[in-house]
Amino acid sequence: MAGYFRNIFKTLNECGVRYLVVGGVAVNLYGVLRTTADLDIIVNLTEENILLLVKALEKLGYKPKVPINIKEFADPEIRNRWIEEKGMKVLGVYPSDRQLGEIDIFVTEPFDFDEAYQKRIDFDVGDGIIVPVVSLDDLIYLKKESARSQDLADIEALEILKGIQEKKK
Repeated sequence: MAGYFRNIFKTLNECGVRYLVVGGVAVNLYGVLRTTADLDIIVNLTEENILLLVKALEKLGYKPKVPINIKEFADPEIRNRWIEEKGMKVLGVYPSDRQLGEIDIFVTEPFDFDEAYQKRIDFDVGDGIIVPVVSLDDLIYLKKESARSQDLADIEALEILKGIQEKKK
């Protein structure tokens, strides 16, 4: 696990953010190795949780890729306007030094967050850093919704992994 991802997870956890890792990093944590340069997360879209996320991002030195006030992300009306007027699916943020570690934050919850959070798998990435990852079924669901070529390859590998896990039961 790359050091910059570990630092992101550590800071999110220290700030008390309720989040779930999805995308390529989640695929890697499940043991399907592939290259990914960004971190995709779904956060609980309550105002309180988003303000904790903003605090964590500020602590990490992250800023939005688009010219907005990051605190506006906590306002559901503004988020809905971004979705409707700009077709926004994720809010991209990057470190101010523009090094590796871009984060894409879903602007909607693609499923019931609390239910998905209950089904999450916690991965220990060392040094006491626990990473909450969507369940294998939820990850496959999200990949099917995106259906890009990389997602299709991920689905195939994740389905094989799921079959192996089910045989062990």
